[in-house]
Amino acid sequence: MSTREYSIAVIPGDGIGGEVTHEAIRVLQALKECYGFSLRLTHYPFGADHYLKTKETLPDAALDEMRQMNAIYLGAIGDPRVETGLLERAIIAGVRFKLDLYVNLRPVKLYSEQFCPLKDKTPKDIDLVVVRENTEDAYTGIGGIFKQDTEDEIAIATMIYTHKGVERVIRYAFDFAKRSGRRKVTLVDKANAVRAQDIWTRIFARVAQKYPEIQTDHMYIDAACMWLIKNPEWFDVAVMPNIFGDIFTDLGAMVQGGLGIAASGNLHPGRVSMFEPIHGSAPKYKGQGVANPLAAINAGQMLLDYVGEREAAATLEKAIAVLLTSGRIRSLSAGVHRTSEIGDLVIDEVRRLAGSKKDEG
Repeated sequence: MSTREYSIAVIPGDGIGGEVTHEAIRVLQALKECYGFSLRLTHYPFGADHYLKTKETLPDAALDEMRQMNAIYLGAIGDPRVETGLLERAIIAGVRFKLDLYVNLRPVKLYSEQFCPLKDKTPKDIDLVVVRENTEDAYTGIGGIFKQDTEDEIAIATMIYTHKGVERVIRYAFDFAKRSGRRKVTLVDKANAVRAQDIWTRIFARVAQKYPEIQTDHMYIDAACMWLIKNPEWFDVAVMPNIFGDIFTDLGAMVQGGLGIAASGNLHPGRVSMFEPIHGSAPKYKGQGVANPLAAINAGQMLLDYVGEREAAATLEKAIAVLLTSGRIRSLSAGVHRTSEIGDLVIDEVRRLAGSKKDEG
């Protein structure tokens, strides 16, 4: 039996979550067979159906179990039958905050220019990684609504930035750039208008001094969004506050071909971390078998890389690239391919690539 055994919590969630998660797990199982590691999967029911039956979102006992695992895999959360944001705050934000997953890592990589909406941009132009702070800013929930639904209504949300929170995520961005051979880290903030974000500017400058081999740049968020469309090749690693990262990475997803391929990792380096596609639960497609599972499969690739199965992760990324550049996967939109068809294509290509490596060895 392999000593490389990884315990994974699986939360398929809502809508298409179960369908895309099923394909992602199938791919992980295929890679397990090719590379000799083991997976111990524990499935959890948390999501809309479970909440409507039990009024339970994410109990502390379950989260305590997850703390002891190697990683958490999340499919999608959200359902129109439940108050907007209730499940997302309780489950997605609950895991992020309670496990202190302070880095949201989002690769933005174009595999084939046919999927890019930008004119004359190719894969060599779009290959960046966004490091989004994941546990502070307006997402802390500090604030509220007073005199709701009256003419005197007041709504307040407080942005929170701490020295610890800002410094550790900026340091992670530089460490990531260094170990992955990237050349530049760009700070994105809005310190000219939101003066509280000057803490980002000052800490970034201090941390950068410890990494003289890494180039630095600074952009305000409005300009950064503009340049991501006009000159995405300017970006390598970008680090930014939580709310800006949320917006910027969705824009990045469109640049790389859409939400159908975009995945993210919610990380606390050295501890259990969570991986997910960044798309929503798309309830209108639930049960139709037409959702594109590539984003979910990419989340599995990030999970493998995080737990240390880098060869398997690299094979999976290459398999996806081959399928997209060869035209065997024709579209990233829902309905062009069956969900299971894409899963089958990825599994077949993974096995072919893994077999080729063994033959070369």
